[in-house]
Amino acid sequence: MQGTRVDVFEQIFLVFLGLGALVGVIVIAYTLYNAYKYRDTGEADDDEDLPSVGELPTGGKGGKKLFLSFGISAVIVISLVIWTYAMLLYVEDPADGTDEQAEALNVEVTGESFAWFFEYENGIESTGTLRVPADERIWIQVTSGDVWHAFGISEQRVKADAIPGEYDETWFEAEEPGQYEIECFELCGEYHTSMVGTLEVMEPEKYDQWMDDQLTMSFTMEDQNESPVTDGYVLTLEHQESDFEESYTADQFDNGSIEITDIEQGGQYNVSIEPTDGQFEPIEEQIDMTGPVSETYTLELDATESETNANETNGGGEN
Repeated sequence: MQGTRVDVFEQIFLVFLGLGALVGVIVIAYTLYNAYKYRDTGEADDDEDLPSVGELPTGGKGGKKLFLSFGISAVIVISLVIWTYAMLLYVEDPADGTDEQAEALNVEVTGESFAWFFEYENGIESTGTLRVPADERIWIQVTSGDVWHAFGISEQRVKADAIPGEYDETWFEAEEPGQYEIECFELCGEYHTSMVGTLEVMEPEKYDQWMDDQLTMSFTMEDQNESPVTDGYVLTLEHQESDFEESYTADQFDNGSIEITDIEQGGQYNVSIEPTDGQFEPIEEQIDMTGPVSETYTLELDATESETNANETNGGGEN
């Protein structure tokens, strides 16, 4: 079975609507037929055996009509229950034991302090707006950082409880690009009604471009006079939880600046800037990448180099 949550619930609604309308038409038509057939015309045949007040009716042909009506009703109801249960099982777990979920886009959703926070599986984070590609299955793991909330997107038929210390997992697949409102369906406090967000469904190409922009680091090297430094150093990036480690020499910088776009994972990075000629003091730093990173570093002269420059300056002054 394939389809979105919207497709599933629309099918269930249409089937129940169609059966309800059909049963209603049959019942009303049969009622009107019997009302017309057995109407009181005020005239009775001489041989007609009319029941008297209080007399129990007889006949019925052995209850065949009653048995037939109950039998048909039972078949319809049981079939409807089984079909509906199968559809809801699909909504509960469309992956059906495959690794489809692992290959899909997974996002952790946290409700806290009357706002929604989103963390993608690559470490990128956003607040208030969940951006996803169209026509792709999205799995969300929902929790809370304070009190009970309920994450909901009405137009995508999505609802999941956000409970502190627990995770409620669900999915959706949006077919049309656009913006949809995210709400809290649990009365959670004073600002419950303002706990809203936005689901932004993007064309796959635009989503990929947006994610690439989030996974971008820009570094600028300058001296104490805020002038670009164009040589004499090596920048090394090392991810703390993966095997990503890359070094960039000064000649890869453009007038002291570099933009790194070959990053695939956010999270904690170790940044080290080492001098190649001993001219600068080394720099060691950690960066938590949850979105685009732009850093400027001031390269300070090594103590020995500073002392040498000072002596040359003093010597030059004496001459």
